[in-house]
Amino acid sequence: MKKIIIFLVAIVGLFAAIAIVTSVQNSQKAEGNKFKKAKLDPATVELLDDPNYQNVILPEELEEKLKNKEEATVYFYSSTCIHCKRTTPTLAPLAEDMGVDMVQYNLLEFEQGWDQYGIEATPTLVHYENGKEVARIVGEHPKEDFKAFFKENVKSE
Repeated sequence: MKKIIIFLVAIVGLFAAIAIVTSVQNSQKAEGNKFKKAKLDPATVELLDDPNYQNVILPEELEEKLKNKEEATVYFYSSTCIHCKRTTPTLAPLAEDMGVDMVQYNLLEFEQGWDQYGIEATPTLVHYENGKEVARIVGEHPKEDFKAFFKENVKSE
């Protein structure tokens, strides 16, 4: 019986050590992150070095752009969304190739964006002109649909 208890304590201790090490590693990766948050969701930490998730916009920056009636093309995504993970590797390079400054708003880190911008599902791509929404495409789509969206709605740089 003592061997079983010792074995269980060792197993619990091992899992606790793994959890602590993982947490510390995620904290170190998240230090000085572009989201300007002390604690990030692990799914977001995984994307910090992904080249397709580098044009991040913070909530206050987007609010300021819209308040100043600037043009903005915003990709609302969640770090945990499987559809976003399939869409982003197509959409981000396409935007860059077409000269579109598509900023990325992480709804997992900034949940107020769901209500503030009327987002019902991710991924959602919204184009604003003069501070007002003029076009929106929701969900996972083929590359051609996003290309058409950019051509119809967005002035290239």
